[in-house]
Amino acid sequence: MKKAITFSILTAALLAGTIAQARPGDRWRDRMAQRQADSGAPKAEGKQTMSYGPDRLQALDFYPAASGNKRAPLVVFVHGGGWKRGSKNTADGGWKAPHYTQAGYAYASINYRLVPEATVEDEASDVAHAVRYLIDNAARLGFDPNRIVIMGHSAGAHLVSLVGTDEQYLKGAGLSFANIDGVLPIDGAAYDVPRQIADGNAFMHDTYLQAFGTDPVRQKALSPTLQAAAPNAPAFLIIHVQRKDGVAQSKALQEALRKGRTPAERQEFPGQGLQGHAEINRSLGDPSYAATPVVDAWLKKVFGG
Repeated sequence: MKKAITFSILTAALLAGTIAQARPGDRWRDRMAQRQADSGAPKAEGKQTMSYGPDRLQALDFYPAASGNKRAPLVVFVHGGGWKRGSKNTADGGWKAPHYTQAGYAYASINYRLVPEATVEDEASDVAHAVRYLIDNAARLGFDPNRIVIMGHSAGAHLVSLVGTDEQYLKGAGLSFANIDGVLPIDGAAYDVPRQIADGNAFMHDTYLQAFGTDPVRQKALSPTLQAAAPNAPAFLIIHVQRKDGVAQSKALQEALRKGRTPAERQEFPGQGLQGHAEINRSLGDPSYAATPVVDAWLKKVFGG
């Protein structure tokens, strides 16, 4: 009996420790979800959820342009989450779908397979295959398959940048850079994976190792900055807040793209640490947020007005 009681106390203590360790992240996610719910963003209409592959995570939400234009350009969003978590249901912020559909675009937000069950290579392939699915169903869904921009936040910023600099992922889905008009990474910090593992903050170090491993050849192959020699997707807009590693990585990506003669603009906005990192994603599309008109102007230019 004494052993059973001791075991129960020990088990409870271990569980309490586990819960305590998990609480900061849980509280942060709950806070982000509540802020999204309280954001005041209007609701986007016409959402359709569909699968682009056999895995349960190979799914996307599609929203038609509010104008009813069946030849509207398409904005595709790829969520973040350290390559191992995140969802289209909670990670794109409350403003993007209503803002971009009201601005005359169709909008899609995708899920992708996650580490460790999948690899980062699988995730980049999923981004490309989601785009392929959308293109194949453009007539039914109602958008112009010849005008597509892909954007992503955090890990999603890395994935869209990788798809926009290493054509093998698009080619694996039967596409090419010609199928993408532009790439918009939002506050990423792993465009040069070896540098980020060496110089980045300790908080994310294990996440980077889990995603990219220790093989320097693989790390370089998964680094958009190191894959940015021509050809690339036709245009990039890199946006970020004032995180030290994010600023350095964004500048280096822009420089590498320009060396590859790819038009690459970069804009920075206020915001520090995890709070700023979340804010730029959560508020993009809010007319009062500084990045929204910058992105709007770039989309008009890329899509030809």
